[in-house]
Amino acid sequence: MRKLPLLLFMLFAFAFVTNAQETESGPKITFEQTKVDFGDITEGEKVSHEFVFENTGNEVLLISEVLVQCGCTATEWPKDPIAPGAKGSIKVVFNSTNKRGVQNKVVTVVSNSTSFRDAVTLRTNVLPKAN
Repeated sequence: MRKLPLLLFMLFAFAFVTNAQETESGPKITFEQTKVDFGDITEGEKVSHEFVFENTGNEVLLISEVLVQCGCTATEWPKDPIAPGAKGSIKVVFNSTNKRGVQNKVVTVVSNSTSFRDAVTLRTNVLPKAN
């Protein structure tokens, strides 16, 4: 009978410790917006968007690379460290040359954030040029 209270105490203690460990320290990238839809554009047009983010963590954020799915998407990102509480942006440019129909592009941000990899997406529908 005395073992039950001890067992319950240990379970609650384990749950408390596990919950405390989930509060991660370190840099954390938090985007204001993770998706953008450009709607209809004409083949050959270039569209761009700046994905604004904040380092909501408690250590300096470093973006090591930004990966794209194809050569139709170009990116620019800050190479300098982003302090906790500071904001930055990643510029993404989509070139619709030789593209048609619905285009969904994923841009992967690799950093020292607690999530390591984060993704933002852009969507557009490329219409053929009028003759």
